[in-house]
Amino acid sequence: MKRALSIIVSNEHGVLSRVVGLFSGRGYNIDSLTVAPTMNNEFSRINITTSGDDAAFEQITKQLHKLIPTYKVLEGCEFVERECALVRIGINENLAGLDSLLKSFNGSIAHSNDETITICVNDTSDRIDNFLKTMKKFNPIDYARSGSLLMEVK
Repeated sequence: MKRALSIIVSNEHGVLSRVVGLFSGRGYNIDSLTVAPTMNNEFSRINITTSGDDAAFEQITKQLHKLIPTYKVLEGCEFVERECALVRIGINENLAGLDSLLKSFNGSIAHSNDETITICVNDTSDRIDNFLKTMKKFNPIDYARSGSLLMEVK
């Protein structure tokens, strides 16, 4: 079962290491991880998506609440989720249908040169997965994903 967790922590060195250490100490895998300061630079938001055992996840969540630099742990609530992906393809590929694919996945061309085109898409993680499967027909050279950005719905 996929889980999303958003943690508001003090913006100080070593906090990310401590949070990730809780997951690794329990043998719990992190699927994606994003970190950035909030509107108040005193705090940062750590977004984690994961999947796995309920009991271990509950233990990690309880320990996160106890972690001193943790201000707030948001889990089990409704989130708005977005993820960004960059895909590089060769300019010599058959690009028929690429334009309609970009329109259907909120994509655009982020960069191009004489040899490659780099495409940027911004959507939910599931739709990014589908986009990357569809892009296989263009023989991508490389791709990079940002990990999920989460914000709770209030």
